[in-house]
Amino acid sequence: QVRLIESGGGSVQPGGSLRLSCAPSSNDSNSRFMAWFRQAPGKEREFVACIGSSGVTNYGDSLRGRFTISRDNAKNTLYLQMSTLIPEDTAIYVCARGGFGNCGRSRFNYDLWGQGTQVTVSS
Repeated sequence: QVRLIESGGGSVQPGGSLRLSCAPSSNDSNSRFMAWFRQAPGKEREFVACIGSSGVTNYGDSLRGRFTISRDNAKNTLYLQMSTLIPEDTAIYVCARGGFGNCGRSRFNYDLWGQGTQVTVSS
């Protein structure tokens, strides 16, 4: 059974940076689009960014410029580089695997989800 394993979360001060990683437990994810979502306490799951197998990306509103999604197919790993973090970025960040072609923002495009990694931005 394929699993998605996130890492890289933690606590950081406002203005700081973090890089999240997601490593699927099988190589078949390299041909699928992948995404990051986040969920803050009391809020619905929010789309952060996605990337297709060809590298085409899409970002949530207002996150482009601070967040960068990338993938290294040789390492079978998905990344989310986050910079200039603000307290409103505090959430559990979850990696998701979708289908083929260009990626989408809706969570219904994704059939496999990780457990998530906590990101806390606080002074």
